[in-house]
Amino acid sequence: MPAITPKEEFKVWPVGHTHYRHENEILDLPQDWEFVPSGDALLTRRLKASGTYWLVLTRYKNKISSCGLCVPKAVRAEAQARINAERADPKYQKKLEASREYRAKKETEYADTFEQAIFQFLNFAPRWRSLAQKLAHAVATHATPVGSGTVARTKRIPIEQRAQAALIAWMRHQTTSYDQMDIGRAKGERREVRHMLAAKSRNILEKYRSGEDFDFEHDPLYRALT
Repeated sequence: MPAITPKEEFKVWPVGHTHYRHENEILDLPQDWEFVPSGDALLTRRLKASGTYWLVLTRYKNKISSCGLCVPKAVRAEAQARINAERADPKYQKKLEASREYRAKKETEYADTFEQAIFQFLNFAPRWRSLAQKLAHAVATHATPVGSGTVARTKRIPIEQRAQAALIAWMRHQTTSYDQMDIGRAKGERREVRHMLAAKSRNILEKYRSGEDFDFEHDPLYRALT
């Protein structure tokens, strides 16, 4: 078995039930080792702290991520036993509940902040203020939950840009026929369609910002919200 040092993760790809690929080499999983899937963050941290593990990688839509670890069975058993004992302690449960409440509070605060950022970007005329509030709430409710996978969950761009992108994405699905479109597989074609629909969405928003009269009852945004 290749040497493993605590300073460097040994990354492998699954190629069978007990076989893994490291670079150009196929490795057999040692008999006294086992695969531990991702899901228990505390267990994963403890196993990594042992310094003896393989990091099992997977690829989905060109994104590489970890799907678990391969570790000695004895190391996993010892770590799991300690974690079970800790979790059985009432103090741990109290701490866990406090942590959940804190995260829930922070998520609620973020959703409110995100909704306000959308509302400010909309900047609808006074006559459409209630519609803007409804739209901002609908987009924030869809985009901010943990695990939603939307642009609202990224930290790489300012919240103002996140709010704008989430709004345009929501309008693309709710006010256009994007989901029913038969888009080709040519490179860049889907991006061009999105850019075209985004331009139409911005034109719709401008009508509500201007305050001028228009046939709003047949407007796709108005119909989507009412």
